[in-house]
Amino acid sequence: MYYNYILLTACLAWWVAQAIKFVINLIKYKQLNFERLIGAGGWPSAHSAMVCSASVAVLRTEGLNSTAFAIVCIFSLITMYDAMGVRRAAGQQAKEINLINRRVVTFNDLTQAMSSEKPIEEIAKLADENAKALKEFIGHTPFEVVSGAILGMIFAFIMPQSL
Repeated sequence: MYYNYILLTACLAWWVAQAIKFVINLIKYKQLNFERLIGAGGWPSAHSAMVCSASVAVLRTEGLNSTAFAIVCIFSLITMYDAMGVRRAAGQQAKEINLINRRVVTFNDLTQAMSSEKPIEEIAKLADENAKALKEFIGHTPFEVVSGAILGMIFAFIMPQSL
């Protein structure tokens, strides 16, 4: 039987982080949101868990001075930096764009309603139906990234290196 410690450890760390997000979402909002099983963003960072578990797994198998460890460590740092930087900024921009869209739709419907005597309830329904929301959960706070990294490192030490 073939056992790839590095790959399995990284994939399981990612899956556990995603499962934690799913359960937290279920408890917080009391509804099943299966997107949280595969979606980006939120606590803990599954990307950080995955790349850090891979880094530690390579460290354990190849050693600190190995080329493989240097490469996976560099890619891990880039991944985590990107999650806190570019992807987090994109999520914040999506929140603002969604807010603007809701206000614009509501304002347009309100001006039309003033001239047509539409009930305010109908205006609110139109605002919700017409606005296409952008995905807001795509990046991470530093806390979410560090938490995911710690989860991944723990996973790499818990998993057996061979069967």
